[in-house]
Amino acid sequence: MKPKFDAVKPTQSVISWLIENRESALVGALVAAGIVGLMLILRLVGQRMVARETEAQHFGWQSVIGRVLARTTVFFMVMTAIDIVTTYAQLPRRAQHLVDIGFTVASALQGAIWARELILGLIARKVGEETSESALSNATSIIRVLVSVVLFAIAFIVILDNLGVNVTALVAGLGIGGIAIGLAAQGIFADLFAALSILFDKPFRKGDVVRYGTTTGVVERIGLKTTRLRGASGEQVIMANTKLLEQELHNVTDARVRRTWLPFGLVYQTSSETLERLPEIVAGPVDAVKNCKLVRCCALAFGPSSIDCEIVYDDRTRDPDSLARHRSEIIVNVKRAFESEGIAFAYPTQTSFTAAPDGSFIMPYAERGASGSEG
Repeated sequence: MKPKFDAVKPTQSVISWLIENRESALVGALVAAGIVGLMLILRLVGQRMVARETEAQHFGWQSVIGRVLARTTVFFMVMTAIDIVTTYAQLPRRAQHLVDIGFTVASALQGAIWARELILGLIARKVGEETSESALSNATSIIRVLVSVVLFAIAFIVILDNLGVNVTALVAGLGIGGIAIGLAAQGIFADLFAALSILFDKPFRKGDVVRYGTTTGVVERIGLKTTRLRGASGEQVIMANTKLLEQELHNVTDARVRRTWLPFGLVYQTSSETLERLPEIVAGPVDAVKNCKLVRCCALAFGPSSIDCEIVYDDRTRDPDSLARHRSEIIVNVKRAFESEGIAFAYPTQTSFTAAPDGSFIMPYAERGASGSEG
């Protein structure tokens, strides 16, 4: 008995197909040419937008849109044109299947490229003014790698799913692998995201003077894992980004003025009129210093050996050395003003009183002239 074979169906030639569908193919080709031409024009516009951007416009919306348009690939344009032609002209089944596969691959890859450029453009726009090495340039490379891996992995899964491959196991495997990697490198990722938080939220920038706990210094570099400060005494202080954001941080540079308190004490022999005139007496010495302005000068409390007072003034200077010089100059000016007014500063004193057997107080010091009269 002879085996039976199915008859092989003859494949229609390209020439015969074009002859039979010449009208629809022509319409589809014209529409496809128009769309491809439009895409080429948009890509050219995007390239010119990127070429014309200046340093000030480098991170504007125009630059972001231009970079997205400039990344349109020719492969995507060609596959889009072919897919449009097949919409108007009915291709053979196998050819239609190949076109669908090609258009799916091109669309997934092009979508990943557009999404990557858009995300990176938005990130660059967010931290655009940070052009130093310690900010955007340090983070861009690793951000680009992470974004590219995630987006192209999604594109790869979409392509496989459209090709009929069961991607459930693959997605589950990627999820488990991602969890394992995240647990193994959670410290590194924590510092990385802390660095990104610093770049996005901008609690401080390079060159700012910050106070962290007992440390005050100038920010020299914001890295992916650590931030380096230059302390007031010249040493370099290195802090992990996560630890830096966990505690209260003072940005001294962002302060419009530096408020300074100068406590002092006056003797109890100071008259009430003089205490009332303290703001008038102190205003001149404080305001005479450049960028300084008196806020208040008043008595605060009755101390054990003095009337406790304070001087509060604002200094618009930000340089620590200038602040110290202004403080010293104000102290000298106030002392001169008090000397001219006859106002005495108090210092810690203590007086002891002794009682006689009959209960009367005995002076703790000998009266003047007593020794001479006895002689």
